[in-house]
Amino acid sequence: MTPPGASMAGASAEAATPSAVSVRPEVMRKRADFLRAARALRWVTKSFILQARQRSGGESHDGIRVGFTCSKKVGNAVARNRAKRRMREMARLGLPQDGMPGWDYVLIGRAEVTGSYPFEQMQADLKWALRKVHDK
Repeated sequence: MTPPGASMAGASAEAATPSAVSVRPEVMRKRADFLRAARALRWVTKSFILQARQRSGGESHDGIRVGFTCSKKVGNAVARNRAKRRMREMARLGLPQDGMPGWDYVLIGRAEVTGSYPFEQMQADLKWALRKVHDK
């Protein structure tokens, strides 16, 4: 349906331009994936803990996968959900540029820090931790 007063020329120009699509890493949901990441590389920052592992030959190598976890040490359900929301946004913004395809990343919230730490500093911590992981 076309709104009153809209011209058809403007609609065709809009349809010709591609829409902006956000690049989101695949989210890990299986416990076994989290356990494999726990046995791999680990970097601790002030705002969160990063676990990372390169997937082996038998697993799918395309794309970046990420998982999020917060224990009850982080706080009540509201605090844990806030921390996970912040980590999801941080991963959405940072992993496509700094992460590597074929890797699994798990972000673990830290008690009383992840939910209140400055977001820009969290992004800098993620960039630093990914650089350290991939330098190994």
